[in-house]
Amino acid sequence: MTEATEILAARRSGHIRTVGVVSAAHFVSHYYIIILAPLIPFVRADYGISYTELGLALTVFNVVSAALQTPAGFLVDWLGARTLLIAGLVIGAVAFVLVGITHSYWTMVALFALAGVGNTIYHPADYALLSHHVPPERIGSAFSMHTFAGMLGSAVAPGSLLLMQSLWGWRGAFIGAGVLGFAVAAMLVAMSEEPEKSKAAAAAHKQTQTSVGWQLLLSPPILLNLGFFLLLALMSGGMYNYSVVALGALEGTPVTTANAALSGHLLLSAIGVLIGGLVVTRTTRHALVATLGLAAIVGFTLVIAYVGLGPWPLILVMTVCGFFYGVIMPSRDMIVREITPPGSFGKVFGFVTTGFNLGGIISPLIFGAIMDHGSPRWVFLLVAGFSAIAILTVAVQPKRLE
Repeated sequence: MTEATEILAARRSGHIRTVGVVSAAHFVSHYYIIILAPLIPFVRADYGISYTELGLALTVFNVVSAALQTPAGFLVDWLGARTLLIAGLVIGAVAFVLVGITHSYWTMVALFALAGVGNTIYHPADYALLSHHVPPERIGSAFSMHTFAGMLGSAVAPGSLLLMQSLWGWRGAFIGAGVLGFAVAAMLVAMSEEPEKSKAAAAAHKQTQTSVGWQLLLSPPILLNLGFFLLLALMSGGMYNYSVVALGALEGTPVTTANAALSGHLLLSAIGVLIGGLVVTRTTRHALVATLGLAAIVGFTLVIAYVGLGPWPLILVMTVCGFFYGVIMPSRDMIVREITPPGSFGKVFGFVTTGFNLGGIISPLIFGAIMDHGSPRWVFLLVAGFSAIAILTVAVQPKRLE
């Protein structure tokens, strides 16, 4: 009895350690996505370039990520998630350290492209590691912590980067961010290695995986989930980046009030992720949870669009809307996991999370055009519309594909 208890305790300790290290990697990935935003004024002044020229670095980062994330998912399934996640962290860390050392704008753009290569690894490797090492009854909570860590990375990045900039300049901030990536890579190196496949099994896997893999990725259930992730990215892109200016144009909302409402939205999104992690451990009806959460987002966003809310009601409605956005995140991940055949977690999650990158490219074009044409109400109407369409992608949960 004692020996059995010790074995169970060791396994539990092992998967908790895995969740912790993988979540730390997700923290870094979101930290790196935000890295340029708070430092834009300092980089722009140093190089004497326009906002459009600076934006090119971010565009290149997203285009490279979108183009290579699915191939990275295949590599994760072939070569092992842990090894490639270490490589992704190191590539991103090296890229940003070099941004801090070099003194050429075009070199910086090229290094952001290199950082985009590193960024392709995170989602397929993270989800593959969690799916392989965490017991099924705890996988929902693991996905929840993983998503929460990413949100925390986004939240911590602006303040910490500005602090480093005040101490060492913007170049020192980039170098400090790179050191963070090296530190988490070292944690992964110290983590126990994944069991290796036999050489025969690996060879057979490589011979069949590419053709079968693409058939899997282009199947209707997987394409629906790609659409789901794209729609979520469009929703968040509209709300996160344009709600403040849209509220000012629509209702004359002061910037301080609109920012407070957005901050409440972001804070409760993070808390909602943790609550959503508890929900997915108590039900297998993940599509229903996502549908109800999306329906709530539709309702609250329409209220923002059509009801002239005072400061506190606006903050409350935006905050509650953010809570439901967070709650659906673990269910989102469980929906994908439940239709993914064993051994394909890397490629499937790599493929469907490409929707985030596509949304990051498309969203500014859509919502920027709306604001340029003086139609701020449509920012919220489109967020509601994307949420309603997303319901259609999850309303019927398919069975696991073979």
